Amino acid sequence: MAARETLDYEIVDVFAPRAFAGNPLAVVFDADDLSTEQCQALANEFHLSETSFLCAPTEPGADYRVRIFTTATELPFAGHPSVGAAHTLVRTGRLAAGALRQECGAGVLDVVVDGDGATLTGGRPTLADGPAAEELARAMGLAPGDATGVPVALAGCGLPFSYLSVTREAVDRAVPDKAALRGLGVGEGVSVLSWDAATSTAYARVFAQDDAWEDPATGSAALGTGVWLVESGLLAGEGTSAYTIRQGEAMGRPSVLECTVTADGAVAVGATVRGAVVPVAGGRIRVPS
Repeated sequence: MAARETLDYEIVDVFAPRAFAGNPLAVVFDADDLSTEQCQALANEFHLSETSFLCAPTEPGADYRVRIFTTATELPFAGHPSVGAAHTLVRTGRLAAGALRQECGAGVLDVVVDGDGATLTGGRPTLADGPAAEELARAMGLAPGDATGVPVALAGCGLPFSYLSVTREAVDRAVPDKAALRGLGVGEGVSVLSWDAATSTAYARVFAQDDAWEDPATGSAALGTGVWLVESGLLAGEGTSAYTIRQGEAMGRPSVLECTVTADGAVAVGATVRGAVVPVAGGRIRVPS
């Protein structure tokens, strides 16, 4: 059989309350025969924060496999590419709605797809000490006094991020210093956030570690937020708590990430993130030689 010359793709907005909000994602179908180099070339062509390449599963019990690429590298896991890929598979009739099992570099994860979005269960929670809050605040272009006194932690459910708690108005003043960040060991990046206990809502901005670019919606960071909230005593240390992340507003791409975290003995043991997925474009793209 001759190799495919083109592949179908869609562009969807993830964690989006409407079209042209949230985090845009390219979803490429039938990508089984693509090499890593071809996936990377296509991801660079779309030039979005991530591109999801959909393939047949290779692990027992998985319904599909996704490979996730930034413009520069492949990731083992990411939130909005997982949510967007699962919902797109269902909306286009390739899989039935309900509970799906997604194979990715971080293992086989649960995704539940409903009418307008999907809920992703993160991987095993991880937690480590982060840099001093005052030092991280300086690296983010803020004054030490902007920090609220909650310790920074390196937390995640597949990808670790550092969490810096600051005042509400300080969130919008953050301007990361790339060189300063590289020496601090912040994981995949930094979530600068303000926590409102009355509504269990975090207003957040998330910056990638490598080049300090800002992401309008970060599912993996939203999962880790729950781990950090439990560790910090800001959410209950037993049972399941719900919380919301508002992100992307400073970029003109408002995003809403609805999350839960389950704790046992004051330690997070699981987390989920849900968001709406809105299709905005589609077409065919040439396969790189």
